Parts: sequence; structure tokens; C-alpha cells
Amino acid sequence: RFQFSENKMGSPFSITFYHTDSAEAVSLAKECFSIVDSLNNIFSDYSSESEVGRLALQATQTDIKVSDELFSMIIKSKEAWERSGKTFDITIGALTQLWRKAKTEKRFPSEAEIRAAKELTGFKNLIINQRSKTISFKKPGVRLDFGGIIPGYAAQRIIDLLKTKNINIALVDASGDIVMGDAPPGKDGWTIGINLPGNENEIWDKKLELKNFAVSTSGDVYRYTIHNGIKYSHIIDPATGYGVTSQRNVTVVTKNGAEADWLATACSILPIKKALALAKKQHAAVFIATLNNGKIVTYKSKSFDKFF
Repeated sequence: RFQFSENKMGSPFSITFYHTDSAEAVSLAKECFSIVDSLNNIFSDYSSESEVGRLALQATQTDIKVSDELFSMIIKSKEAWERSGKTFDITIGALTQLWRKAKTEKRFPSEAEIRAAKELTGFKNLIINQRSKTISFKKPGVRLDFGGIIPGYAAQRIIDLLKTKNINIALVDASGDIVMGDAPPGKDGWTIGINLPGNENEIWDKKLELKNFAVSTSGDVYRYTIHNGIKYSHIIDPATGYGVTSQRNVTVVTKNGAEADWLATACSILPIKKALALAKKQHAAVFIATLNNGKIVTYKSKSFDKFF
């Protein structure tokens, strides 16, 4: 059993797999991390040098040619936006940047700033040309944020690569967005814990046991802002422009890392009934833990219990 961990995409990124040769295992891990770096060079909205970062500087241009990988992910993300009732939205970048800047400056964004950033949000501001594989922005200042889909996508890419090398027993953890292959030797699956809302050290008493699945968890345990006694999650609701305040942890289990990632985001924003319905429609299972007057209240798909 080999485990490799590096800081990638701003968070810990770990790869675990079984191999018979240590030198080959190290070489394979380097190849995997180079793929993560290449994805970061395309999709990072923290760097002005990435393809997405450069796009922000081209927002006044039309028919911008983008890489095949970026174009493919824009199309997938638009489909997710439509399926999620517009709650998962990669065009939320202006709001993301506003909240990041305000947090750095240790202040809370004004209503006027929120309104202005919301005007730059939504696929209505993005023109996608399928034939030429180009995009155009209807307004300057529109920015893309793939943070709710790329970690899961990267984890899936690594698992898929390992399978081509006949490495089928593996798990990739992109800071909570996890994709796994076959179960470890002598086990029925990989054991996964679920955080509960309100306390980063509290784990649900039941554990998941998974193989050949993806699992993603979203919540406000680690990243949030408190203003006037209200806790705002780092997950922004595109409809309001503010972080979600429901103090909810969402865990999604499905077959694909990118889908698990965006579903966890959408199910953190949607009303609980709609979140459960969306998961069912996507053939995924969801577990939602909320904090209500200091007490944990849980909701889950009918199919979720089989994963415990």
C-alpha cells in the first residue's frame, strides 16, 4: 500500500494505491500529480496565468478560442446548471472574487457590491458556440469558477489513469472529493467517515463502505464567514449572492467524481425536498445532516443506507 499526498488546487490532495514495486509507484504518483497540475493550469481562478485566469482578462472579446478540455467542462457545467435548477453555476466567479476580497480585507460585502456581482452571474452572460468551440462574454467582468466540479473531476481522472496501468485498488481524495476503485485486500470497501455540521472534529457514528464509487461532501465546517451572528458558508447561492446559511452538511455518492462534486454543491443550496429529488433523478444517493436549534437532523435517499 502506497500513499502520496501533496498540496494541489489549494488543498491536500492524496492518492492511495497498491503496487508491487516502490520505484514504479513513485513514478506513477508523479505522473498523477502532473495531471492535477495540468488541470490546475487550465481551471484555477486563483491564478491570472491559468487559462480561466486569462479568460477573465479577455472578457470584452468575442469568439474566444478555448482548449478542448475547458470547452468540454463548460458544456458539462451548463448541463449541471440546468439540471440543478441553476444552483450549481460556474459563472458565479464575480461573486466568488468579491467574497474572497472582502474576507482578505476583513469586511462584509455591501448590498450594492452583491447586486453588481450578481449582474455578472448566470449563463445568460455567456455565449457558447458549439461549432467553433468558442465562447463570448456579453459583459466585461464575467468570471468563471470551476471550484465546485474540478476537484471531483481531477480525482476521477486519476482513478481512470490508474486503471489503464492495471492499478484497480486505489483511492483519490481531492480534499473531500473522493473517487475509489476496487476494495483494499481483505476488505469489502474503503471506509469513509462523514463530518457533521457545526464541528470539524465530529464524525457521524455510521461509516460508509464503498468501492468503485465517488463520494463528495460539502458544508460549512472549515470555510465560512460570521457576520451579525449569522454563519455564511463558502458555498454561494447564485440566486441571493450570499453564502448559504442553513448549516448543512451534504454527502453525495454516485459513480462519477465530477458529478458527485457538483451535486454536493447543488444539494447544499436547494431546499431539502428538491435536493433529494435531484439526487434521485441523477441516480445518486444523498445524505443531508442539518443543525436545527443545536440538534442534528438528518435526511437521506432511500438508497443511501446500503452504503453504511
